[in-house]
Amino acid sequence: MNAKGQRENFIDIMAGFTVYTGKYLPDDVHAKLKELREKEDSALATIVYDAMFEDLRLAHELERPLCQDTGVIQYFIQVGTGFPLIDQMEECLVEAVKKATVLGPLRHNAVEVFDEKNTGNNVGKRIPWIDWEIVPDNDEATVYVYMAGGGCSLPGIAKVLMPLEGYEGVVKLVFDQITSYGINACPPLLVGIGIAGSVEVAAKLSKKALLRPIGSKNSNPRGAELEARIEEGLNALKIGPGGLTGENSVMGVHIEEAARHPATIAVGLSTGCWAHRRAVIKFNADMDYEIISHKGVVL
Repeated sequence: MNAKGQRENFIDIMAGFTVYTGKYLPDDVHAKLKELREKEDSALATIVYDAMFEDLRLAHELERPLCQDTGVIQYFIQVGTGFPLIDQMEECLVEAVKKATVLGPLRHNAVEVFDEKNTGNNVGKRIPWIDWEIVPDNDEATVYVYMAGGGCSLPGIAKVLMPLEGYEGVVKLVFDQITSYGINACPPLLVGIGIAGSVEVAAKLSKKALLRPIGSKNSNPRGAELEARIEEGLNALKIGPGGLTGENSVMGVHIEEAARHPATIAVGLSTGCWAHRRAVIKFNADMDYEIISHKGVVL
């Protein structure tokens, strides 16, 4: 396949995959929702979960997005320096979003700041948002698609704590924010926490924490313990599905960290709603692909 053919093929695949992301939850999220539903014994919580799974069934049956808010499209890329389209990936992903908007169809969610004008195609200044990680001596590309909806983005916050607040301050910020805004983000939530030395790093890590598979643990045993304790504490609040009370509040808590300055602890918080539309696809240099988040799926 020549360079032009590779480019067109990549755009078509990513457009189709972006549309697919809006219609089908990843395997781990679907499995976790089933697990949480089994733990509920109240009539109201059971009704809410049943409505969620009916929504998923109809999205599949009618071939349409499972939530009317298909979010602002974000791509997180791990790309090898030898990947053939590395120089064209940003342009290709922009074209893929335009195409996906029509094919989905995806709701028009890109509003230009200051002009207050919806672009009508989900493309705008720095949107789709593209986050890059360059992998040396590699010719593959792994692309994470994330649909950042208005509800799940609402609790987001990042702050630099005073040194004496310590890691207790991190926990306090998380609980203050989830108890204030968590019900607006369509629970059960996936909670992403970033801890670093500056606010922008903490915020970015909190979003990347949402890309991890549910059930995965922080690589540091103390980090994994903090994840478990925060998850236990949030579930004890019994926010429940839809914020209408129930046995659990969250699908999981993920923490990502970066070494910090001795005088600062920065914390970022991002949340994913029950309809956590995160999908992962991997390309080789020939543009053959494997969908990692939805096993066995071929576009």
